[in-house]
Amino acid sequence: MKELSAMEVRVLGSLMEKELTTPEQYPLTLNALTNACNQKSNRFPVVTYETSEVKAAVEGLCAKTLAIGSDIPGSRVRKYRHFFTDRFKLVPEEAAILCELLIRGPQTVGELRTHASRMHPFTELSTIDKHLDDLMDVSPPWVCLLPKQPGKKEQRYMHLLMGPPDPAEWAVAEEEKGATAGSGSSLQTRVTQLEAEIIGLRQDVQRLQETFEQFRSQFE
Repeated sequence: MKELSAMEVRVLGSLMEKELTTPEQYPLTLNALTNACNQKSNRFPVVTYETSEVKAAVEGLCAKTLAIGSDIPGSRVRKYRHFFTDRFKLVPEEAAILCELLIRGPQTVGELRTHASRMHPFTELSTIDKHLDDLMDVSPPWVCLLPKQPGKKEQRYMHLLMGPPDPAEWAVAEEEKGATAGSGSSLQTRVTQLEAEIIGLRQDVQRLQETFEQFRSQFE
């Protein structure tokens, strides 16, 4: 598989996440996919992609046969789905773990268990360890273990869909991530929550519009 860009990784991870967490809303329209990429929750780094950028990225995934856009009968809006899990025969546990690494970056085993459990139930750290080993024990591997960072007790795992990682680059990113988390006030937390709620409302409006279009098409 060809290496993906950071934007393609975010788009692919968002498609995988929505398939696992909100299957009733999947596949995704371009607007819904853009909102998913730009979520303030469950994402690192937080991005503000334009719809045109997301369209270019998802079309890039389609060209790599990792996704497809199709016109749903009764709907005037094209929707997108990924083929990644099926194409590479990932079991649900592997898909959830890899998805988390795509949308949130390098994480420890404990962080992966906490975050990926919303997509697939994980009760034991040993289960995460086993599936990480499986994801590394293939050729080429999907995941690697990053060198231990100074002052950190645990090592972090990272996906390899963008090619070999730059440990120094991710060390800086982790410092920025920690600084952002440590400096957040209660007001900022509330603002973030409200932004997430607005995104959710926009998605609800989009779904209502699509449902209305399907209903109206029955009388045309």
